[in-house]
Amino acid sequence: MKRYFSIFLLLSLVVSFSKGQQNQEQEEDIYVDTRQAEALFDLNFTKTERDSIQEGLKLNLSRIKALHAFSLKNETPPAFIFNPLPAGFIIEDVQKVLNFGLPVEMQLPENDTELAFYTVAQLSVLVRDKKVTSTKLTKLYLDRLKKFGDTLECVVTLLENRALEQAARADEEIAAGNYRGPLHGIPYGIKDLFTLEGYKTTWGAMAYKDQMPTNTATVIHKLEEAGAVLLVKLTLGALAMGDVWYGGKTRNPWNLEQGSSGSSAGSGAATAAGLVAFAIGTETLGSIVSPSTRNGVTGLRPTFGRVSRTGAMALSWTMDKVGPMCRSAQDCAIILNAIYGPDGMDKAVINAPFNYNTDQDIGSLKIGYLKNLFERNYSNRSNDSIALMVFHEMGIHPQPVSLPENLPYSAMYMILAAESAAAFDELTRSNNDDLLVRQDKNAWPSFFRVARLIPAVEYIQANRIRNLLIEEMNVLFQQYDAIITPSFGGPQLLATNLTGHPLVVLPNGFNEKGSPTSFSIIGRLFQEGTILAIANAYQKATAFETMKPPLFSVN
Repeated sequence: MKRYFSIFLLLSLVVSFSKGQQNQEQEEDIYVDTRQAEALFDLNFTKTERDSIQEGLKLNLSRIKALHAFSLKNETPPAFIFNPLPAGFIIEDVQKVLNFGLPVEMQLPENDTELAFYTVAQLSVLVRDKKVTSTKLTKLYLDRLKKFGDTLECVVTLLENRALEQAARADEEIAAGNYRGPLHGIPYGIKDLFTLEGYKTTWGAMAYKDQMPTNTATVIHKLEEAGAVLLVKLTLGALAMGDVWYGGKTRNPWNLEQGSSGSSAGSGAATAAGLVAFAIGTETLGSIVSPSTRNGVTGLRPTFGRVSRTGAMALSWTMDKVGPMCRSAQDCAIILNAIYGPDGMDKAVINAPFNYNTDQDIGSLKIGYLKNLFERNYSNRSNDSIALMVFHEMGIHPQPVSLPENLPYSAMYMILAAESAAAFDELTRSNNDDLLVRQDKNAWPSFFRVARLIPAVEYIQANRIRNLLIEEMNVLFQQYDAIITPSFGGPQLLATNLTGHPLVVLPNGFNEKGSPTSFSIIGRLFQEGTILAIANAYQKATAFETMKPPLFSVN
């Protein structure tokens, strides 16, 4: 006589949803009553239809077990590549002369604390003109990392000896007249989800804190080619969520009672506190925007496919992006120029020129703003409204626009959910997700388990709707060069991460708790230079990017 099983027992067999259970029944003796699954997946089969799929379900189970028996590393991508380009989209192919607007001359400040908060642009002129050495800058930032790293809980691995060797080499090259450009000798930090051969890459998670990579991430290679000096691997919320990692909670330098937000938590905090000249972060859904906001730094989320992710932890193969977190939009342009472009390994990277001109006539650009989002009753409405007024005072009059309507934005969230659960499949099935610090219902362990129950059909359907979103956003950006938006609220953050559009987030004041606030500017695909020029013009008209957290700016 056949045994009857609820769908939830089958699911426990397939995805270890109920931990530790083992079923020894022969597959041919299993009859799956799918009615509970039908309710879960918005389906309705008849008894005859349920009977007819039994052999198929058993075959599926055997195939799933075969997948589970095959070990996959996180860096192994799927056999499909996301391309954000709409139908008929033509990529600009002319590389123009870059104009970063570097200062003509810089003088050393009276004290080193002030020097620690100089922009990359300012530091580069001092280094170029041999008024300061890379070794001095490196020692300055290393001392600050040692002094304040524990306070902010932002340091995973300090690379002191390696950094000093790089700095000495930079000084020798510059002294010999071999100056590589504005990043030569400039110290920086990187989010600890990038590999660096010979050093641990922890992903901020206890389950991975001892993993030792055998390769170095492309973004590090590119920065080394530009002469930059890597000082430190900085914290991230475990597996790129939030600001809680296995060693603690990264702090907001403006308010130590508050986390620095995530997941590029250490990159934001260290940059804001003057512990590095700039940092590299990543974004899948807000992981540059959110910590840049909380820490009061300027962050750039480049176009999907702009920067190689080789050597970076995969969370979502169709949404992950690498970008700089700096003191200014000008600095973001300098960093992006060093790290963009194909490496022959990340197949999603598209070869497109990066053009930036600090003197671009932004008055000739057509700029929109997401009127319905600005008119909501939300916490940063006052500062955002003032930011819009600043643009009007600059002679720029943004036109009201709205994102494509009548699309199920929240439904497309399952794309990220399914891909991230696949990226950490073995973590879930091995029960090593118990090692993560956060275990609440909104943390990764529960998130991954829920995502295991997303049908493949619905994942594909969500991507089909994503394609419609891409085409509709393309229509919008055929009319506008850039769109100003609140950094949070409404579907814009999810929508633009799904479509791959670039975005720059920049500080525009402080809230009632004394923490920084921000707004954002969305750009056309592969037109980061335009939105950075707009952001640079705004920052010339204001001074929010120059503000320093008091606890870290005293001599």
